[in-house]
Amino acid sequence: MATPGFIAIGSGPAGLSAAETFRSKHPGIPVRILTGDPALPYAKPPLSKGFLCDREDKRDLHSAGWFAHHNVELIRGITVDRIDTDAQEVITAGGQRYPYWHLVVASGAAPVKPDIPGAETALSLRSFADAVALKMAARYADSAVVIGGGLIGCEAAACLAARGVETALVAAEAVPLHRRFGLEAGERVVKILSDIGVGFVGETTVAEIGDTRVMFDDGTEVRADLVVSATGVRPDIRLAESAGLETSDGRIVVDEHMRASARNAYAAGDVALAYNVRAGRRIRSEHWRDAAQQGLIAGLTAAGSSAAWDQIPGFSCTISDSVLKYRGWGGYETCRLVDHHGGFTVWYEADGDVVGVLTLNADENLLRVDELLRANPVA
Repeated sequence: MATPGFIAIGSGPAGLSAAETFRSKHPGIPVRILTGDPALPYAKPPLSKGFLCDREDKRDLHSAGWFAHHNVELIRGITVDRIDTDAQEVITAGGQRYPYWHLVVASGAAPVKPDIPGAETALSLRSFADAVALKMAARYADSAVVIGGGLIGCEAAACLAARGVETALVAAEAVPLHRRFGLEAGERVVKILSDIGVGFVGETTVAEIGDTRVMFDDGTEVRADLVVSATGVRPDIRLAESAGLETSDGRIVVDEHMRASARNAYAAGDVALAYNVRAGRRIRSEHWRDAAQQGLIAGLTAAGSSAAWDQIPGFSCTISDSVLKYRGWGGYETCRLVDHHGGFTVWYEADGDVVGVLTLNADENLLRVDELLRANPVA
């Protein structure tokens, strides 16, 4: 049996950050990362922002030599079957047992495809393997349909259009990003997409995906040599649920230190519903920057250091040459868009207080909202 130590399940930003942080504090304790991904740990944002568009974006987070030099055991292509929180062991599908002193569950999220005929033929964009498959398919496609008007859908559609593929973005909402950012921001996104050759079909539901076409619920159809499903993801909390960890809203409940309900168990990233000290409540976070920060907190806590999650969540979305940036708590009651030269700013409010901001070419407003939320956080 392996020597007990620190284990992270998942090689994404949360798991890697947790393992790297713990190793920096305890050079002599075994540190392992167990992951089903066969690739070396990589950054996922560049997949839809750069890799698919043939832009030069750094993806690898560490080389194989880094793991050897820092004595971090990276075990790839492995399936974790269950967690025994009483015995403090992780058991793989092959029966291998890995005892732990501290465990971070950072198993990420999996794409959710629409429940329609032909959905299994649609490509996703979640992993490096997904990105490679999509990039190869785009080489032989003249037309494409991207289903889903979220961040990944917009980025993927922009990249496909840049590759010379006639691309349509389809969503049930009136405009892309409607629920998250509001109607006016979505209208600006439609204009950005249109300027780069992406057509948008809103308030439409895909009923079926055929070999070379996509059928809508109103009976119309469009040609599509390639179909991309960007209809959201679901946190993978199966291991946590079977282990008896407390969950809520499809995520693992953790405190501000990333501690879960079992002894010496933590969670970070997509799977975590973590308490944010500054917001004064638990917050869902599904973005790279926050996952890495939560992993850092989990690693520090496991190592015996004092750390708590108090950062304001934020992320960016790159659509061709336009970079939308967001900071805030996610929910809002009203929003106000202000156009300015070369871009815009959307202010989001609840109970009369600013709770977030979305900008295009207005980084000064990101700094302003950080100052506002730090001075007067709103839950």
